[in-house]
Amino acid sequence: MTGNGELLRLEGLTKAYPGVVANKDVSFRIGTGEVHALLGENGAGKSTLVKMIYGLVKPDEGVMRLRGEVYQPAKPAEARRLGVAMVFQHFSLFEALTVAENVALGMEAPPPMRELAAKIRAVSEEYGLPLDPGRMVGDLSAGERQRVEIIRCLLQDPKLLIMDEPTSVLTPQEVEILFRTLRQLRDEGTSILYISHKLEEIRALCDNATILRRGQVVGTCVPRETTAREMAELMVGATLGTPERSPGEKGAVALGVSDLTLASPIPFGTTLKDLSFTVSKGEVLGIAGVAGNGQDELLLALSGELRAAPDRIRLNSRPVGDLGPSERRRLGMVAAPEDRYGHAAAPDMSLIENGFLSAGVRRGLTAKGFVNWAKSRAFAEEIIRDYDVRTPGPGVAARALSGGNLQKFLMGRELMQEADVIVINQPTWGVDAAAAASIRQKILDSAARGAAVVVISQDIDELLEISDMFAVLNEGRMTKPRSVQGLTIDEIGLMMGGAHGMEVAHHAE
Repeated sequence: MTGNGELLRLEGLTKAYPGVVANKDVSFRIGTGEVHALLGENGAGKSTLVKMIYGLVKPDEGVMRLRGEVYQPAKPAEARRLGVAMVFQHFSLFEALTVAENVALGMEAPPPMRELAAKIRAVSEEYGLPLDPGRMVGDLSAGERQRVEIIRCLLQDPKLLIMDEPTSVLTPQEVEILFRTLRQLRDEGTSILYISHKLEEIRALCDNATILRRGQVVGTCVPRETTAREMAELMVGATLGTPERSPGEKGAVALGVSDLTLASPIPFGTTLKDLSFTVSKGEVLGIAGVAGNGQDELLLALSGELRAAPDRIRLNSRPVGDLGPSERRRLGMVAAPEDRYGHAAAPDMSLIENGFLSAGVRRGLTAKGFVNWAKSRAFAEEIIRDYDVRTPGPGVAARALSGGNLQKFLMGRELMQEADVIVINQPTWGVDAAAAASIRQKILDSAARGAAVVVISQDIDELLEISDMFAVLNEGRMTKPRSVQGLTIDEIGLMMGGAHGMEVAHHAE
């Protein structure tokens, strides 16, 4: 512990829902001025635990003590009043309002707007997070939006700041800025409870870590004295394998994109500008970029949800730019969007039905115009088995699964269709270390089978691990793909920040 004494103590916290115990007898403590990591697989109980600390969920048993006093917030407003603030993984901001207006909405009794704007400027400068209170949130990058959430918390002068996956949408340079801010807060006596699947970040930032597995505390460690692999193995209770690439020859070009310019159908979206690239059979093209730079639009264009002129997109040399998703699937191209709920999956439909939605054509799940429910059920059961999806069965609704387990199901649904071209946006979004390693291996297996794979991801380490070629999307433009061999994190960071000329200097193919 780095601080002077104890800020928060959890004693025997237990929370059960019908059919599942989310947390069982969880006890640990956070010191004043300590950065404490909370680690665990998907479904390990992290979310339920922080919801209890933040007043969103009431524990069934156990006691929390804040500065020695019994702490049992009935709602988040009470938690904030007592000095506990939280920055959620998914931002709760209104794009059509200014920074100051969004900050005001999160305050119990906001001061006059001019006074609030001055406070935002002062706090943002003090903590190295420059922010213009008059800017529209819809015009901000993902990193700047996160600053809005953090500043909103800091204006409450929190004693404990909970951060859930805070770096998932940041460039490497933005991560460094965030870490400087968090270390400054720690040095001033603020405690931080930090949740992340990025274990090297945990090692760089956190003083202590508590590891949860299936709702229970299974260990603690000092991250800087523990390797990322050791932490991952503590989380899963097993030895982890490293994804292995099967040596294979690159084949003919399977996906060709040329001079693709498309306006975004998404409010505050990003127009795609003059995109040109090819992906060969057996090749993985990794596309990096901070969220909001055209990733969703590229997925829509490649999947067929957003149409283009026929020859702008070619599948096995055939023009398909004007074809819709079903026709492209039939011809051999599948796509998995980032948004799990509502786009990739229908939340209220069963896993059987969700499997059929995108795989009906390629897996032959219909007979004479009718759904073959027996084959559809067998397909869902195959995904559940091969991708270790934790669920009571294939008949449950998609929304009943944890985010990580639904992600595993959706990746299985697309990868098991054995398509010629596979396009995936954020393949391991929100899944734990073991599941991420498994999904990456399945992607490499698909390439070894001869598929051309496009992986769009904000996880740079992931892209460097599985990609043959690497490119960056920034403001709707894409750098020229280059080999991952010899590529450095600094170069990638500059490319993500908009240094479009870099690929010319380094591209030697």
